[in-house]
Amino acid sequence: MDQTRFLSCLEADYQRIRAVAPERLDQRVPTCPGWTVADLIRHVAQVYQHKVEIMRQGKEPEVWPPAGFGTADPLGLLDDSYSELSREFGSRDPGEACPTFYGPDQTVGFWSRRMAQETVVHRIDVELGAGAAVAPVPGDLAVDGVDELLHIFMGWGFTEWPEDFADALLNSPGHGCLIRADATADSQAVSWLVRTGAGQLTVEGGPGAVAGVTSLHDVSVVGSPAAVLRWAWNREAPGEDSPVTITGDLGAVTELRACLFEATQ
Repeated sequence: MDQTRFLSCLEADYQRIRAVAPERLDQRVPTCPGWTVADLIRHVAQVYQHKVEIMRQGKEPEVWPPAGFGTADPLGLLDDSYSELSREFGSRDPGEACPTFYGPDQTVGFWSRRMAQETVVHRIDVELGAGAAVAPVPGDLAVDGVDELLHIFMGWGFTEWPEDFADALLNSPGHGCLIRADATADSQAVSWLVRTGAGQLTVEGGPGAVAGVTSLHDVSVVGSPAAVLRWAWNREAPGEDSPVTITGDLGAVTELRACLFEATQ
């Protein structure tokens, strides 16, 4: 996916939030315990504005969040923040240098990807909180979201902050977890292999991998790209059967879940 595609997805999901959120701001969001739809929208607006300031200043803003963010009208705040974010992305080359939390990629393009993925996950949260149907997630965006979560948040995150995963991997016997997103009209089938052990975590595979993941594994998690994305981010509808198919050692899944949780805190 390129920046044009990320920004197209970002706009579509922003528009979906705006379509379902009005009149539902006081509803609780089941996938974000303790938050209402209004709280979630303020969070998204704050994330947008934070990235605007990073691009403008070339560093983390010294004072954050800005005064008044906690009491401003959430929808107006979202609109203003999205407009500023969109203008910043539109005026910059994706290869332009920009600070990020991910060491290997210090560019504006990192943030266009991250904001597209941030928005689709929180769009689902808003839909669930508002009691609206969850709109489809494009296959290419969902595959990229799973890849970002596994390789950056979890795989790279472990190399940088292994202590954060210590409890999740304590006394791990070692597991191989195969995660597969099936082919759709706009994405090929993609597989990842997460290997864990006591003090160990690696991620292989993903889109563009030279060869598919074929190594032995203890458990597999398989579904459509959107289903796998929602499963991995713990955004499935509460009380509904999961559309992913899990086969094998459920202990390995529990350990993987614990690692995913730590990676996204």
